[in-house]
Amino acid sequence: MQPLAERQRPTQISDIIGQEHITGEGSVLANALNNNQLHSILLWGPPGTGKTSIANVIAETLSIPFFKLSAVSAGVKDVREILKTAEKMDDCILFIDEIHRFNKSQQDALLHAVEKGTITLIGATTENPSFEVNSALLSRCQVFVLKSLGKEQLERVLEKALSEDALLQKQKIEIRETEALLKLSGGDARKLLNVLELVLSQISDEPKILTNELVSKTVNQKMALYDKTGEQHYDIISAFIKSMRGSDPNAAVYYLARMIVGGEDVKFIARRMIIFASEDIGNANPNALLLANTTFEAVSKIGYPEARIILSQCAVYLATSVKSNASYRAIDIAIALIKKTGDLSIPLNIRNAPTQLMKDLNYGDGYDYDHNAEGNFAEQELMPEEIKGTVFYNPGNNALENKTRERLRAQWKDKYGY
Repeated sequence: MQPLAERQRPTQISDIIGQEHITGEGSVLANALNNNQLHSILLWGPPGTGKTSIANVIAETLSIPFFKLSAVSAGVKDVREILKTAEKMDDCILFIDEIHRFNKSQQDALLHAVEKGTITLIGATTENPSFEVNSALLSRCQVFVLKSLGKEQLERVLEKALSEDALLQKQKIEIRETEALLKLSGGDARKLLNVLELVLSQISDEPKILTNELVSKTVNQKMALYDKTGEQHYDIISAFIKSMRGSDPNAAVYYLARMIVGGEDVKFIARRMIIFASEDIGNANPNALLLANTTFEAVSKIGYPEARIILSQCAVYLATSVKSNASYRAIDIAIALIKKTGDLSIPLNIRNAPTQLMKDLNYGDGYDYDHNAEGNFAEQELMPEEIKGTVFYNPGNNALENKTRERLRAQWKDKYGY
């Protein structure tokens, strides 16, 4: 017998709950299906948000051959066998679940087929494709971001199952409380239906009455303290970052522990620490970025539970480090100026001159090679004429950057006001 979640899998695009921003009328995906012009896509979102369902609906709507692989068990050989079959067809869809688990060579095996249009690729991933899918393949796919289901949407899934499923319709079911069901689902529609089916299977009497206590007891799990996909997810990571920025290692470790106990993705925590190391510490302590990046590599290999030790070490180091956001502010100021002034002309003396024509046009003429000057500094103008003297980087007030300020002042004198 099929599980309830499988029996409730949507058969048309309008049945998919919670992803109306990509499946609703007038959306890019809906229009592509209506016009029969679907291109290769990547579906990125948490578990149970409808990635596989969308792939199935697309195949059924377009009525074309549909191949399915799981990156957990499939290899290059499996991919090549399907591609060989696909070459004999006018069109087909290859759906790869958990495509982020494919290594570079496995992803590269898909690239040529996607480029030629031999297949229309649909990849599903719970991980950020920017990090997990190679850039060549990523650039040939449109990325659709799926959202975790909220309370109202989960309730719609629940109501739909109770009112439409043939087996549930035969039972007398009374749901007095939904909080435990919804909380244990974690925004995952499939998990919600699995929990519902499990609880109902344990009740012999009719009507079958569901309460929070019964659900928690049946699942044998305490109510989740941390919702990886809901508001707390963002609140706690925000508190974690602000605690490190505020140089409080105790608060940082506390919020880190909240995320670990809640089962937060170890890579998500590590990525945020890499960003923090550059944004909030920067050149006040360059070792912070090195440690944060090493932490990401380490926890990616180790995983829980031992990864908690590495995360804690890094969090404590970042929280107790001297802080500076000078580099972060510098790039944002520069980007804002570029948006205002456009592409200003590069000074001729620092332009590249690989051809004789460019040399004849004085490209590179007058450039002073700094290493030939005293102190390896030639004191030449390097900025476009219109913005020369503009300051983007203002060193922070800390030991390392104060030394940087002194060196810049000695080199540039009054030019930048250092």
